[in-house]
Amino acid sequence: MVRLLAALSLIISLVGCGGADNIWASDQAVSNAVYRHDGPPTLTLFTVISKSSGSGAHSALMVNGSQRVIFDPAGTFKHPNLPERYDVKYGMTDKAVDFYIDYHARITYDVVRQDIVVSPQVAEQALRAVQQYGAVPKAHCGQSVSAILRSLPGFGSVPQTYFPKKIMDAFGELPGVRAQTFSDNDPHKGGKIVTQGL
Repeated sequence: MVRLLAALSLIISLVGCGGADNIWASDQAVSNAVYRHDGPPTLTLFTVISKSSGSGAHSALMVNGSQRVIFDPAGTFKHPNLPERYDVKYGMTDKAVDFYIDYHARITYDVVRQDIVVSPQVAEQALRAVQQYGAVPKAHCGQSVSAILRSLPGFGSVPQTYFPKKIMDAFGELPGVRAQTFSDNDPHKGGKIVTQGL
């Protein structure tokens, strides 16, 4: 009986993790959405933090290189004007980034944004890494973001971990990181914001 319960528990937990979203926007949609930000080459770590527990709930990585994208592994943020390929969102204008932050910041969660300027070479390496990583299963956001960061020159101090807050803390120790925290007293509004235009 104990073995049966253990087996059922394992099956339920695997189903709960869910599979990856294999979304693949067309070449035309991606090409039309390409956005090149005029700021310096930058990596931006977004961490969603629970206000009640202080623990990390989600990690995402924005890359500003030859174009600006957000790698939002296993994330729920969607917008019809931001085509997606395997968790990479294209067309991340300043307004789109504001929408992304606003989507996650609510009465129960804060969003911490950490920016670090990198060389053009590191930015392009990061851009290739997020584009080639593939779709990420649910609950693996931290694992995928930390793996990508650790693969980049100068980011070896970031631990390989499933825990977004550990990644945030290590990222914050890197020289030159600038951080901002975004709070919002609105209730959950994830389904509403995607209807707004960019």
